[in-house]
Amino acid sequence: MAQVNEPRGLADLISGLAADISGLFRKEIQLAKAEASEKVGQVIGGVELLLAGAVLALGALGVLLAAIVSALAAVFVANGMGQTGANGIAAAIIGILVAIVAWVLVSRGLSALKASNLNLERTTNALAQDADIVKERL
Repeated sequence: MAQVNEPRGLADLISGLAADISGLFRKEIQLAKAEASEKVGQVIGGVELLLAGAVLALGALGVLLAAIVSALAAVFVANGMGQTGANGIAAAIIGILVAIVAWVLVSRGLSALKASNLNLERTTNALAQDADIVKERL
C-alpha cells in the first residue's frame, strides 16, 4: 500500500485516473438505467389509469348520452317537431358535442406522452458534471 506522502509515478497517476473515470461512467450508466426504468414506470402507470378510466366511463357515458338525447328529443317534440325528426336531430347534436370533448381529452393525453416529458434530466446533468471534473483533472 502506498504512503500518502510518497510521490507517485506518472503511470500510477494515469492508471488511477483511468480507473476513476471507468468507475464513474459505470455509475452513470447505472443511474441512466434506473432513471429510464422510472420514466417507463411513469408512462405505464399513466396509460393504465387512462385505459381504466376510459373503460369505466364508456358504460356510464352511453347511459347518460341516451338520457340526454331522449330529453332533448322530448323538448323538440314539445315544440311541435315530429318524434322521428326530433330523435335524429337530438342524436346529431349530442354526438357532435361528445366528439368535441373526446378530441380535447385525446389531445391532452397525447401531449402528456410527448418525448420531451421523458427526458433523462438527472443523468444528463450528472454526466455534464462528470465531464467537467475529468477536464479539471486533466
